[in-house]
Amino acid sequence: MSNNNYIVSARKYRPATFRSVVGQETLTHTLKTAISSGRLAHAYLFCGPRGVGKTTCARIFAKTINCLTPTPEGEACNECELCRAFNEQRSYNITELDAASNNSVDDIRNINEQVRIPPQTGRYRVFIIDEVHMLTTAAFNAFLKTLEEPPEYAIFILATTEKQKVIPTILSRCQIYDFSRITVPDIVKQLQYICEEENITAEPAALNVIAQKADGGMRDALSIFDQVTASSEGNITYRRAIENLNVLDYDYYFKLVEAFIAGDVPQALLIYRDIREKGFDSQFFINGLGQHVRDLMVSSTPQTHSLLEMNEEVAQLYVTQAAKLTPRFLCMSIELCNNCDLNYRNATSKQLLVELTLIKMCQIMNPLPQDQPAQQAPAIKKIAVKPQQAQPAPAPAPQAPAPQAQVPTAPAPQAPAPAPYPSQAASAPQRPTPPPPVIPHAPARAPYPSAARQAAPRILVNATAPQVPHQAPNQPQARESSAPAADSVRRNPFTTEQLIDAWSSYIQTHPHEHVVINTMRMAMPHKVSDTEYEIEVQNPSQVEFIESSMSQLLSHLRNAVGNDMLALQVKISDKGPAAKIWSPREIVSNIQQHNPKFNKFIEDFELGLV
Repeated sequence: MSNNNYIVSARKYRPATFRSVVGQETLTHTLKTAISSGRLAHAYLFCGPRGVGKTTCARIFAKTINCLTPTPEGEACNECELCRAFNEQRSYNITELDAASNNSVDDIRNINEQVRIPPQTGRYRVFIIDEVHMLTTAAFNAFLKTLEEPPEYAIFILATTEKQKVIPTILSRCQIYDFSRITVPDIVKQLQYICEEENITAEPAALNVIAQKADGGMRDALSIFDQVTASSEGNITYRRAIENLNVLDYDYYFKLVEAFIAGDVPQALLIYRDIREKGFDSQFFINGLGQHVRDLMVSSTPQTHSLLEMNEEVAQLYVTQAAKLTPRFLCMSIELCNNCDLNYRNATSKQLLVELTLIKMCQIMNPLPQDQPAQQAPAIKKIAVKPQQAQPAPAPAPQAPAPQAQVPTAPAPQAPAPAPYPSQAASAPQRPTPPPPVIPHAPARAPYPSAARQAAPRILVNATAPQVPHQAPNQPQARESSAPAADSVRRNPFTTEQLIDAWSSYIQTHPHEHVVINTMRMAMPHKVSDTEYEIEVQNPSQVEFIESSMSQLLSHLRNAVGNDMLALQVKISDKGPAAKIWSPREIVSNIQQHNPKFNKFIEDFELGLV
């Protein structure tokens, strides 16, 4: 065959009927139904990715509506004079405009003038405007009137890859059809049909690589197919396809995942080196690795096997390897690949970034050995604590000299001070330990309450506080709750005047708490009962200010009046807002707004608020 007669596959196998359009069955069925029922709109908008059949469907539509003898299925007969004229590209009933290069107002005016001429043969004149989003705003406005009220014989079909760039006034006048990406199985099926027509042998894995490389575009798939066919001499193999298209073999990804499973960091880094030496970009590699792990994730459950866009043979490899992996590994690996891709552009050492990602992926299922002692640390702490808990045996024998024997042990903290934490636990049970086990038990404390209140706290704080970090906070509470006798709780009577004096003394002794002090000056306590007093403030913020200092304020007031039963309640007044209480910063800001000379004073002396 002469080279002059060669026609590329994208032109030779361009669909001539709706039935031969690949991957758009739902959309073509809708168009055929509209034609057979006579419900034709005057304007259509075909939108979708490149190479999915938008312009092809527009031409088939134009031929079918003018066909003199259409088939019962709503297809053009391709035998009548109008169909032959259309197939031979000599039909005057169809006019095409490429808006990418003809997007001016004059080009649209030329279309508007042609619309006035009715068809000489056939019923309709069809105007196809490709890449309509490239029209200028003035051209769109010039086209609006004609698009809204065309003659009954005129039909407009607009095609675009970027629908969002078409102005809303155009969109509202069109029926919109969204073309979808063509799936990998559909592309592979069409390529197999072409191989049969051209007497070409091809491995399914090779056609699958071509379909994935096309990224949902049938025209791109046919162009890639021609490229691979030219170098394969009629026999398309998987190896020839990946070499010609510079595609990274999935065997590398399978080997990498096996290295991740085994935690073999050197092997993973060596595989990455081989990939770089073959000339593959590291970002391309890390994106491919993320896609590989994603395919493993959808292979892990039968419900998602349909999401794998590959032939059965390769899909089985993914299913086999996915059975060795955990959901945690899959999720963390995808996240690591995604983070590497996001940080790749800004990384100073891109190779190090990728290698660090591979090392982390090796550690997901096989943590490093140095991570193990951290998990055993709690067991060691338990062993150190057990001797303390095993000592209650000598506790039941009350030893009167025990508090006295603890006094000479005052220098004991000096001996264990340089030793680590466990050494204190080992030395402490000999002398100072009898009081700690006795304190939690109420019956054991009854014979010597005074010694437990006086001597034991000193020994615990000074000598053995580091040994019992969890018991120390509870022991004072046990003494306060079980030992509060009548003589330990102050109940001295007091008057409102004494409380107000204590209130004022707190204001005088805390001058730096500006907001709280200002609130206290405006809100004096009012008596509710003998020991209950109430404070009225103006807003919720003041309630928060008072409550934030409530423990310190109550402690001061109770000490001043000698009564531990004193209680304060804060509530918001229902008498309406009072005068605003200015903070020092607000006072200075107000002066700066109303006195420009004050600002000059601050600038001259370089002053500022602290």
